Amino acid sequence: MRADHSSVLIITGASRGIGAATAHLAASRGFRVCVNYLRNQPAADEVVAAIHQKGGTAVAIKADVSNEADVVRLFDAATSQLGPLTALVNNAGTVERQTRLDAIDAARLGRIFATNVFGSFLCAREAVRRMSTKYGGRGGIIVNVSSGAARFGSPNEYIDYAATKGAIDVLTIGLAKEVAEEKIRVNAVRPGFIHTDIHAQGGEPNRIERVKVQVPMQRGGQPEEVANAILWLLSEEASYVTGAILDVTGGR
Repeated sequence: MRADHSSVLIITGASRGIGAATAHLAASRGFRVCVNYLRNQPAADEVVAAIHQKGGTAVAIKADVSNEADVVRLFDAATSQLGPLTALVNNAGTVERQTRLDAIDAARLGRIFATNVFGSFLCAREAVRRMSTKYGGRGGIIVNVSSGAARFGSPNEYIDYAATKGAIDVLTIGLAKEVAEEKIRVNAVRPGFIHTDIHAQGGEPNRIERVKVQVPMQRGGQPEEVANAILWLLSEEASYVTGAILDVTGGR
């Protein structure tokens, strides 16, 4: 199902991985896409150029979602360049080197929670302020990107990351109930082991090869498979779905 060409979507952390795959697919379905990035401008520009080449509309906007002023600027710039906001994909997230809890310090916790939790809350807040009928908006959709780690805890790797994704699950359920009468749907996807470079960031680039035996389908997923789930939640086919968390985990 194609979106109306006035549909404007902000995707945080969209220069790579699941975010980039979602940007490509959303643009092909008619969304005007804001590709948010933090550091990798060349990658963000590449996503935008590819969308333009296929006749879509996209802009790249740098912003740190853990910084409140940056978040407000991101939403203002996106709506100024693309039009009134109709959807948000809260995708930006980070991990640090794999370790046990007894080796984690407060500084690391601050960094992980600032991006994964505070960033998602701040972006959701700005989306609500622009889309809610309470503020004169026409309604809209928020899709949060959680993780299967919220269910399994990531022991001996990154319990802190898993905890941030547990917070995203709660944000999804609570916010969905808050704004359901204001024509905003809020859902989440919970990816499992997906082939992205976040594993290298955690210190084990080939992690999926080690852990895929835990997956009933015996393989890792592709970013495009998660993007398909996100786009379904963004579509009218999911018009009666809110407060839901969709596992994209190969059966795990």
